[in-house]
Amino acid sequence: MNQVSIADSPLPTHWRCGRFNLALDRPLVMGIVNITPDSFSDGGRHLAPNAALECAQRLVEEGADILDIGAESTRPGSDSVPEAEELARLEPVLAGIVALGKPVSVDTMKPAVMTMAAAAGVAIINDVAALRWPGALDAAAGTDLGICVMHMLGMPKTMQDDPHYDDVVAEVEAFLAERVAACHRAGIAADRIAVDPGFGFGKRFEHNLALLKATPRLVAGGQPLLIGVSRKGLVARLAGRPESAASDRIGGSVAVALNAVAHGAQIVRVHDVRVTVDALRTWHQIEA
Repeated sequence: MNQVSIADSPLPTHWRCGRFNLALDRPLVMGIVNITPDSFSDGGRHLAPNAALECAQRLVEEGADILDIGAESTRPGSDSVPEAEELARLEPVLAGIVALGKPVSVDTMKPAVMTMAAAAGVAIINDVAALRWPGALDAAAGTDLGICVMHMLGMPKTMQDDPHYDDVVAEVEAFLAERVAACHRAGIAADRIAVDPGFGFGKRFEHNLALLKATPRLVAGGQPLLIGVSRKGLVARLAGRPESAASDRIGGSVAVALNAVAHGAQIVRVHDVRVTVDALRTWHQIEA
């Protein structure tokens, strides 16, 4: 596969997400709300409905453009959550979070959760399995929501056991292109689709680093590119602190987000909204 450059495909100008048409003239910050007991960074802190709503409200006040709500941990080694349990975690909080007025993304692989979320007024389906579960593609196509498809090698339980690629950038690039094509065949318009290379999802450090360096090539695919590296092990390794706690990786996470945006990424998914927003605003003022 020939390498392409960012100039080969114009950057998309909008991401159509239900009733929202998100302008991409500046990078969008997606704030993370984990309604789980076991997420790698903040598992359990926002499991209670009132805690989840308070977290979402705080992220809005800090400048989040999008709120990404997840009720199933997809950290390495995690087990799948039964559909009924995922629904039970989400249902008490979605209406309140949607009422905050920002586009809400639900991080799920399950068609029934997608359908429930759409009925509750969310704007985006963020699927780490790229709509490959039976019924997921049809469920997403039956809405007018924005879609984010992500590359993952295997499933969270075993994805880090022994990931192997001959050419990680080419393979991830081809996978994302195929999933975008599958969305098109299902009737999902191109302006509804964003892509995510899936840092840490079935990838070693060297795979993650190669993908990060290939951001301009991935951007050239023509869909909005979402980068999610916040507090991950990649950040700790790059900062020279591989044993650091997730909460001690804020500075490195912001640095990686800025690097990705500088090379064309249009959405960054982060835990630490305020510092990321401040960094992006500062960078923009310097570049203007």
